[in-house]
Amino acid sequence: MSSVRLASPSSHPRPLSSLSAGTSGVVAHVLPDIAGHAERLHALGVTPGALVQVLQTFPGIVFQCDQTELAVERAVGHLVLVAPE
Repeated sequence: MSSVRLASPSSHPRPLSSLSAGTSGVVAHVLPDIAGHAERLHALGVTPGALVQVLQTFPGIVFQCDQTELAVERAVGHLVLVAPE
């Protein structure tokens, strides 16, 4: 079971796709989409309060969410709003 962290009020959520490699933060929100990517991300543990760290930004976005390493297309990275730490 993962611990839940809340974003601090002073941090402004940004799309995961806009963060640079090495940046850590807390998922603030996952935007819904027609293709169902948000539901898939949720099933993989990318939910509000989850701690993420960006590992790679090109050609796709590779990030760690709790104990899971995930790779997503840049368009999917736009759906994940992160409050950087």
